[in-house]
Amino acid sequence: QAQLVESGGGSVQAGGSLRLACAGAQYTYCMAWFRQTSGNEREGVASIYPGATSTSYADSVKGRFTISRDENTLYLYLNNVVPEDTAMYHCAAGPGSACVQGLEITKYNLWGQGTQVTVSS
Repeated sequence: QAQLVESGGGSVQAGGSLRLACAGAQYTYCMAWFRQTSGNEREGVASIYPGATSTSYADSVKGRFTISRDENTLYLYLNNVVPEDTAMYHCAAGPGSACVQGLEITKYNLWGQGTQVTVSS
């Protein structure tokens, strides 16, 4: 059974950078990163089409985060982080149509356990 395993989280100071990775990414699927803080709903961060033909970002991370992928791994580069970026970050996989519909959580059917990112001011 396919699995997604995130890595790369940790503690970083505001203005710093991190690279998250998600092993087990399916190259023919729409892949995305979501994040969640305690007591809040999971929110979409970025998505990437099958074959990396196009990307989409939440307004809160545009210009700071970059999503990319290779055949087996999904990445999220976090640059110029702010304390509001503190969250558990999850990668997710869905059919190609999931990317067409934006960062809609219900369209993704395979999830990783998450990796924690903590940004200090």
